[in-house]
Amino acid sequence: MSALIQQDLAADLRDAAALPISREMACRLLRTNDELMPELLAVAQAARARFKPGVITFSRKVFLPLTNLCRDYCGYCTFRRDPGQPGAHTMTPDEVMETVRAGERMGCTEALFSLGDKPELIFPEAREALSRLGYKSTLQYLEAMCDKVLRESRLLPHPNPGLMSAEWLHRLARVAPSIGLMLETASERLLGKNRAHDNAPDKEPAKRLRVIEDAGKEKIPFTTGILIGIGETLEERVDALIAIRDLHARYGHIQEVIVQNFRAKAGTLMAAWPEPNGNEMLRTLAVARLLMPNMNIQAPPNLSDPHYADLLDGGINDWGGVSPLTPDFINPEKPWPHLDELQRQTEARGFELRQRLPVYPEFIPFAAAQSELLRQRLAQAPLHGENVLNPVSI
Repeated sequence: MSALIQQDLAADLRDAAALPISREMACRLLRTNDELMPELLAVAQAARARFKPGVITFSRKVFLPLTNLCRDYCGYCTFRRDPGQPGAHTMTPDEVMETVRAGERMGCTEALFSLGDKPELIFPEAREALSRLGYKSTLQYLEAMCDKVLRESRLLPHPNPGLMSAEWLHRLARVAPSIGLMLETASERLLGKNRAHDNAPDKEPAKRLRVIEDAGKEKIPFTTGILIGIGETLEERVDALIAIRDLHARYGHIQEVIVQNFRAKAGTLMAAWPEPNGNEMLRTLAVARLLMPNMNIQAPPNLSDPHYADLLDGGINDWGGVSPLTPDFINPEKPWPHLDELQRQTEARGFELRQRLPVYPEFIPFAAAQSELLRQRLAQAPLHGENVLNPVSI
């Protein structure tokens, strides 16, 4: 990058008080060299300080892999299984509640449900397993388990069910205060042969954006985000962030934007694919903050261990869900940091670490409006001595 362009970018950053930045500026900033990094990060940190100063949040969770059967074959995934493969499993209700009870004893407030996408559509074994449990579809079983957790424990469900109709969004929103679906990318190219989403029909960006928009129409608190380093161009990375931002601008429902870094896994199509380095992750976080200065931005600490504290320099204000009990079943080779160490690292950077519910405080009224059961459960879910239905702004 020429010195003149560097000077122009530095001048633009100094004048970046009028956020959000443009698409053109975001693309340029993702290409900056390391010399401009301190200034880029400083501007991102200043934007975070205007949004939520002095506090970094996290959700204490249990991770429930309801089923790892899945009809998609993503090029980087070791979570999914075909029926009969070693490790293929669908949790029973007793297994779900055993984990939930253990999480209660450890102070957890979130029951994170992760699952494969509609395995019953291609696997008769999945249909048979659901039938034995008394259900016709994976989404119906998920709905029942969210309802069970909500009624029989102090934990609040947060499901990540994949693609779903507007009807299913409405049904799940009545038994879960927040729902998640990663956009991952806006790139249709990655559906191509031998690319990250080859043979993964549920990863089509337009379909995922439709789900996020349908959630907005229902005012459902929603978590989404991008997965960086899976073959997207920098322009496509920015376009994914802007697509998320624009949906939130229209509906006001996106409670959290995750920026997740690809990690290569043995035995996958992308086992030898290069991983984003720390500076690429920081640039992306900073650009996300400048594109979305008034939105919650999260990065998972376990995927950047042992240097995860550096992610705070990029302008994030949340660590996401961290479990003191269960592994990250999506990235089992990357354990969560111990919560006392997470607190130590966060405080060493000058922030207070504060636990939150799976639904952010400012989105609780949206969740409480979905059903009387949720309203009651949220009213009974104090955190830090406060009734979270009337949260103190942070």
